Amino acid sequence: MENKGSDEVEKLKTKFLSAWHDVKYSWALKSKTSFSRNSPVLLLGKCYHFKAEDDDSVTEACYQASEEDFVMGNVEAFRKDFASRVWLTYRKDFPSLPGSTLTSDCGWGCMLRTGQMMLAQALILHFLGRDWMWSEALTLQPLDTETWTTAVAKRLVASLEASLHVSAGPSDHGSSPTSKTQAPGSAEEADAHLKEMYHRTLVSWFGDSSSAQLGLHRLVRLGLTMGKQAGDWYGPAVVAHILKKAVEEAVDPGLAGITAYVSQDCTVYSADVIDTSASTPPDSRAVIILIPVRLGGEKTNPEYFDFAKSILSLEYCIGIIGGKPKQACYFVGFQDDSLIYMDPHYCQSFVDVSTSDFPLQSYHCPSPKKMPFSKMDPSCTIGFYSRNVQDYERISQELSKVLQPTAKEKYPAFTFIQGHGRDYNLSAGLTPEKREWPFIRDPRRTVTTAGDFVLL
Repeated sequence: MENKGSDEVEKLKTKFLSAWHDVKYSWALKSKTSFSRNSPVLLLGKCYHFKAEDDDSVTEACYQASEEDFVMGNVEAFRKDFASRVWLTYRKDFPSLPGSTLTSDCGWGCMLRTGQMMLAQALILHFLGRDWMWSEALTLQPLDTETWTTAVAKRLVASLEASLHVSAGPSDHGSSPTSKTQAPGSAEEADAHLKEMYHRTLVSWFGDSSSAQLGLHRLVRLGLTMGKQAGDWYGPAVVAHILKKAVEEAVDPGLAGITAYVSQDCTVYSADVIDTSASTPPDSRAVIILIPVRLGGEKTNPEYFDFAKSILSLEYCIGIIGGKPKQACYFVGFQDDSLIYMDPHYCQSFVDVSTSDFPLQSYHCPSPKKMPFSKMDPSCTIGFYSRNVQDYERISQELSKVLQPTAKEKYPAFTFIQGHGRDYNLSAGLTPEKREWPFIRDPRRTVTTAGDFVLL
């Protein structure tokens, strides 16, 4: 009886916390992100500048972005690029998670969501390419004090009203959207239709159900094998290993040619990355490389700021998952000394992605956020995407140059080494959360940020 009573208390606590988190994270406070017109903005290898097109002085500040990746004087291009990234947030009212009665990840699943976003960016590079942008990205409404559900409901009502007006006029049953998409009239339309199919399929892999290949239910189930349960806090290193297992165990044919690799003690062993024991030939196998690192002691060392900027300036970088202590963020770019990130701390309703026409709007974020580098937690995981062996060799050579320590930096954030990890007698008994990372301790430096441009 006593055990039964304690179980009931725990269930009541769970319900109460879930209800509180639903209320806490279902409202997006109206906030405006300030961007300077005088500094370039880097977004996963793409460089944007909001200044006038006749200013030639800004191109030098775009770090390692190539000339073809440089976009000047176009705010809408940046907005569309950012909104095209897949946004995974807290959800509620989905089927119970493995090993628990929880039907929401509000308040604890943010690091898993950031890991999903980073993985989604890798899949976008694989299937769609870095230049792909969602055609409806600029139609998204900015997050305000209303819930996303309310905004969607308003748009649905407006759509229904419009359809009623249309139905009152001449009928046009022969030109439905479905028939148009099934029989595109040009090669461009056919290509756009194919990419949109990839886009929708990709998002469905991250659905909140046990059948979703890379969904929260699958990640939580894999976390159980590492001693993590639904409701626990997941660190960036543990999430990296969970993502690796999820990619390896995915059974969808579309994911057959993709694998994942997690570095060991901040070291990437090249022979392990291109291991020929894979089921697909190594020269045609794409690899998602995940590198857990620690960029300081208790706080991020300011000497790593330029390193992080260099990493986020590379097109094959799929971002950084980390954030503030106990508050995960997905870092996708920067301007000056501020990181640009996607925030998973927003509770949305469950979407059934098994339907062919499920809404995509809630999987894309219209509002970027910024955070000073100085507030970044030093523990994070950096991700890269390599399409094949040749691509990996180029990436490892380029990154090795970026990783060259400066006079002030005594250690690189991570290293590349030829051979297998087993050749170096690594300790295999350490769990991911117990691994140590090299770091530097330096006096704390305060970083201020200012902007004279507001992106709503």
